[in-house]
Amino acid sequence: MLNIILFGPPGSGKGTQSAKLIDKYNLIHLSTGDVLRYEIKNQTQMGIDAKRIIDKGNLVPDSIMIGMVRHFIDSNKNVNGIIFDGFPRTNPQAVALDDLLKDEGTIISCMLALDVDEQELKKRLYNRAKEQNRPDDQDEKIIANRIKVYKNDTEPVKEHYVAQNKYYGIDGMGEIDDIFERLCDTINKL
Repeated sequence: MLNIILFGPPGSGKGTQSAKLIDKYNLIHLSTGDVLRYEIKNQTQMGIDAKRIIDKGNLVPDSIMIGMVRHFIDSNKNVNGIIFDGFPRTNPQAVALDDLLKDEGTIISCMLALDVDEQELKKRLYNRAKEQNRPDDQDEKIIANRIKVYKNDTEPVKEHYVAQNKYYGIDGMGEIDDIFERLCDTINKL
């Protein structure tokens, strides 16, 4: 199985690049953001609880995220691989993901981290807010807090995969197709 963690701050292009990688490598997509937006839209209890947390620019608790990922993996046993988009976001989530995959007889193949400067992130998020009507991308204070939370709480997760020699930093600046080519070059070398 080819199991890829696509990593980067909000607005780095994970969703865009995930879609392209899924098509090229015949993978399935686990986006915790998409799952959470679905739960929020349908006003499930998990969605209501998550919305309160997200609206403040904070991360959803590990217990909720790990349970969702476990269910997703259990529901998709016979696939070529999974792109994890937006997960893991904490070291406990990374350890839990390793354990879940070990139980399934597989591992994370690599973490591909999209490196994008902060001004470009803000620009992309504002554009996404307009194009996709995403309220979480429209408020400057929420965006600033999301980037701060990423730097403080999520970015350190990369060290978990650096220690396993599975971390690859990818230049996330420039044209979508150029970024995609850099991602594919890295995957093809594995």
